Amino acid sequence: MAEHEESTTLLEKIVEKIHSHDGSASSSDSDDDKASHVDAFKSKIYRIFGREKPVHKVLGGGKPADVILWRNKKISAGVLGGATALWFLFEVLEYHLITLVCHILMVSLAILFLWSNAAVFLNKSPPQIPEVVLPEQCILEFASALRIEINRGLAVVREVASGRDLKKFLGVIAGLWVLSILGNRFSFLTLFYIVFVLLHTVPVLYEKHEDQVDSFAEKAMIEIKKQYAVLDEKVLSKIPIHQVLGQVKDSKKD
Repeated sequence: MAEHEESTTLLEKIVEKIHSHDGSASSSDSDDDKASHVDAFKSKIYRIFGREKPVHKVLGGGKPADVILWRNKKISAGVLGGATALWFLFEVLEYHLITLVCHILMVSLAILFLWSNAAVFLNKSPPQIPEVVLPEQCILEFASALRIEINRGLAVVREVASGRDLKKFLGVIAGLWVLSILGNRFSFLTLFYIVFVLLHTVPVLYEKHEDQVDSFAEKAMIEIKKQYAVLDEKVLSKIPIHQVLGQVKDSKKD
């Protein structure tokens, strides 16, 4: 009798374990389904410029992205404060770059020279001046990256000038026109400072309110496409640019 009870309790425990395993498996499957549904829903959300990665990865990741997105507020504030001080020094006080560099070098060399000579009389150790050497690999990588960007810009200019994409041509002309107006009103240093400030404020604000911004951008893009369709139908389609390109291609073939 006792052996029969032990066998029944053992069977009950096995059945309970099987049910619990099935339940955990079903719950994990449901969690996976929920995660896949969430990912699918997120992929359907409109993002500016077709962005699929987080803002931090779009900015390249690493320390530069941390500074731009204010991951370390002290470092980001220091960088922005230093840029503001330089802009105020050069633009407001009209201090010249060469003059500033010369004054800094004069003061630094004078302090180090006096310190080195005074250390002999005061029986103290002279200042340890580090030996600074620019690595060749760093210079080559910078030159290579600069060459790639210049070639990319030249390729864009060539593509726009070839007359194949009217939409891109109008966008570039509009951008250059706006830039010329800004250049007429502000100096190069002020424009650079404005871009620097925007780079340290817009991404972090966008990261905090990206859903609202993307929703507004989606509505704006829909409206822009509607207006461009009207412009294309009434004006751009009447420009015989495609006929001219066809004649040029035919003449080249001949």
